[in-house]
Amino acid sequence: MLIPSTESRPEERARCLALCRRHLDALPGVEIREYESRGFASLVAGSRGVEVPGILLVGHLDVIEHPSVHVYQSTLRDGRIWGPGSGDMKGQCAIMLELFCDLQRRFPGLPLGIALTSDEERGGDDGARYLFETVGLRCGLAMVPDGGSINRVTVEEKGILQARLRVTGKEGHAAAPWLGPNALATLAQCLVRLGQHFDALQEVDSPDHWYPTCAPTICNTANRTINCIPGEAEAIVDLRFPPPHTVESMLATVRQIAGPEVVVEPVATAPATRLSPDPLYLQITEQLTGAPAKRVRASGGSDAWFIAQHGIPVVLSSPVVGNLHREDEWMDIASMEVFYRICERFIIEKLNPG
Repeated sequence: MLIPSTESRPEERARCLALCRRHLDALPGVEIREYESRGFASLVAGSRGVEVPGILLVGHLDVIEHPSVHVYQSTLRDGRIWGPGSGDMKGQCAIMLELFCDLQRRFPGLPLGIALTSDEERGGDDGARYLFETVGLRCGLAMVPDGGSINRVTVEEKGILQARLRVTGKEGHAAAPWLGPNALATLAQCLVRLGQHFDALQEVDSPDHWYPTCAPTICNTANRTINCIPGEAEAIVDLRFPPPHTVESMLATVRQIAGPEVVVEPVATAPATRLSPDPLYLQITEQLTGAPAKRVRASGGSDAWFIAQHGIPVVLSSPVVGNLHREDEWMDIASMEVFYRICERFIIEKLNPG
């Protein structure tokens, strides 16, 4: 967590991956392969000679950008680990590394693998997508602890459309706004129309917010002069949508609402995903927690889609986390041990090493 492994810091992403590799280097009989796509590195490890592991643990080491690098710290209080990356998802990666190393020592040759990527927060194209579509990585089942909770197993994830909105107007003096279209004003009006459209889709009787949403996340211009009208402006919007909506239908909706003055370009996309959690995992979760394992739907996305589209079952659950993508992000420590035991027992019973 002390390593700010963000998109803008490639050296820190490399340092974080190297730290994880050092935990794996000492394991006898384990082969480590490293990959890179457009500057984003990934690591895959597994028993030597096992090309397709029965179970693959999948996680990402990158974290989101915060304005100040000083927030990338960790503190312990109230039974939690606090700090950016604790719950999304360096805490889970630490659990997976420890579990992988322990089981490989106890059961040499176990068909268990681990894959760590470094670009999930920017869409996953050069991490999980690259590994499964270009490298051809495969497994019998994947465990992706990047969603759900200790008794909540995600079975559906919304689709994602992150789009850039660009407007070209006419640069001019702020004292004479009538001389040309103001790109920023046009863009702001577009964002208002999008907000009104998607706000009207909210369903009050949907506790998991299972309806399309649209959130503006970035808005800027190159202008830095207080009395100058900008000639260009752009914004990023992040849409999340359940079936039957698609990337194509959402893109068409945004373009229709934006109008001809706004150029709409997709930045990152993923379709809505249905997952197939293993019944044994649900059973073990209930046995070790003493509570029902609930199947839930999630608005957030993960790398699970890149895996599930190849017909690979995915288990998507995690320890108890909160405040994701905030400076005060946290992970519950007691639930980390419970999650470890659930995964340990599931892997042993599923792979049956003897």
